[in-house]
Amino acid sequence: MAQTHFGYQTVDDADKAGRVRGVFDSVANRYDLMNDVLSGGLHRVWKAYAVAVANVQVGDKVLDVAGGTGDLARAFAKQVGEQGRVVMTDINEAMLRTGRDRLLDEGRILPTAACDAEHLPFADASFDVASVAFGLRNMTHKETALAEMARVLRPGGKLLVLEFSKPAAPLQKAYDLYSFRLMPLLGRVFAGDAESYRYLAESIRMHPDQAMLKAMMKTAGFAHVDVHNLAAGIVALHVGIKC
Repeated sequence: MAQTHFGYQTVDDADKAGRVRGVFDSVANRYDLMNDVLSGGLHRVWKAYAVAVANVQVGDKVLDVAGGTGDLARAFAKQVGEQGRVVMTDINEAMLRTGRDRLLDEGRILPTAACDAEHLPFADASFDVASVAFGLRNMTHKETALAEMARVLRPGGKLLVLEFSKPAAPLQKAYDLYSFRLMPLLGRVFAGDAESYRYLAESIRMHPDQAMLKAMMKTAGFAHVDVHNLAAGIVALHVGIKC
């Protein structure tokens, strides 16, 4: 049986999705709070930047993959207007419910689908824009997921991948200390769960760096890929244009 990484552990391919689901089942009800705590609120700035770069237009059809608690989907929904459509997906039903409930509290109803990003239930060329924010690193076969996102985009469509990446060398030691010492501690204090945040730190280290992810996106069918480093490379926004 093929194997893959779950943080620093090596696990069977078939087991990873379930393990990731367990992590996010554990953190779903504190996900937004922990994002604010761990990033000092910067995750909101990074997402706002991604939304600005997306440049979604009225009437566009947008797919938000691994949409979590709905931050990007909500922003895109305001831009596409009644003529457009935003669809939010996530493999984790607890996260999807949390995002759906937040949107309902604001009086906004968006189509949602609990599905694996490696097998998107949409026709070819269905969307103008697709996004995935802080979700790609948790996917078992990233190349397959990227190819699926390319498939459902129209020619000339845009994919935005916002993800943790490799920081500038002078920050590496401090970032490691923060990730492996402070993040699990904060997870235990604020969410009662140190292990999930230890996994998150490990998953970031196992994720492809900026250059590797750019190459993967080109292989998946994106003719042009720009990389925007944020916070000195701690986070990177990759923007691909489908062939």
